[in-house]
Amino acid sequence: MSKMTVAQLIEKRGKELELTLLNEKKDCLEKPVNNAELFRPGLALTGFFERFPNKRIQILGETEFHYLSTLSEDRLKEVTNELFIKEVPLVIFSKSLVPTKTFTTIADEFKTAVLSSRLSTAELTHRLSGYLDHQFAPTLNVHGTLVDVYGVGLLYTGKSGIGKSEIALDLIERGHRLVADDVVKITRTAPDVIIGTGSELLGHHMEIRGIGIIDIEELFGIRSIRLQKRIEVEVNLAYWSETKEYERLGIEEKMTSVLGVDIPIVNVPISPGKNITVISEVIAMNHMLKVYGENSALEFTKKLSQTLHRQSLTKDYLESDYE
Repeated sequence: MSKMTVAQLIEKRGKELELTLLNEKKDCLEKPVNNAELFRPGLALTGFFERFPNKRIQILGETEFHYLSTLSEDRLKEVTNELFIKEVPLVIFSKSLVPTKTFTTIADEFKTAVLSSRLSTAELTHRLSGYLDHQFAPTLNVHGTLVDVYGVGLLYTGKSGIGKSEIALDLIERGHRLVADDVVKITRTAPDVIIGTGSELLGHHMEIRGIGIIDIEELFGIRSIRLQKRIEVEVNLAYWSETKEYERLGIEEKMTSVLGVDIPIVNVPISPGKNITVISEVIAMNHMLKVYGENSALEFTKKLSQTLHRQSLTKDYLESDYE
């Protein structure tokens, strides 16, 4: 989860949200924004502050604005003081509405920013909520490589030096696309969706042992990279071990949890002469078949059971035939 101040919010999204600062004092810009949720304090402005979510950005539209305009000067001061004493991070008026001088003066006293946006209340809420949801989404950095293979995001994990980058390089040469190498930043954007991106410093550079650092975009062109991709399958690479049992049929799909999102995990043993690139393409295509409701392993076992059943019936019939 990222930390943000009001000043950073204005800097990053001020133009998109069409924001104008109404405060005279600038010290309000250093106030932190620690919550992605928004709130319209209609009921609170009437004086009911029980269970008031003061950690959220407060959005005031025409209804709240016109209500405040009906209040006497004394009552306006009372309500405004009650609002800002709760230490709200920020107040935004929509539709270019500008509150009275009394409102902004009290806001300055509490070092709370008051902004006005030219957007409608619905549009302001939509844009700001979308940005804050992304900004405060749970994130995790993992050591691995993320490649888009046939539209499926494959996250390669395993010990350092096992060959994750080399596999990705081979896949790129076959027309697939690199998202990130070495460090993958994972963000949960929905209850069941995790998105992987690369490091801002590394970009789409890759370290190949024996060669050094290479620039994938420069070598293979813009079509060889992606800025982000949904992670759908984890491919865990490990050296082959004769004492370890590996999945043979694939009937029971193994799952792993990343930021609370369950995704399939495929454990692939590494041994000399094994073509992991082709196996990766098969993993991606097999995953898409499962997405469309086709499970090859289950279909095979079903057909095998039917065949064995028919053979058993035929055998019983022939044993009873004395012609």
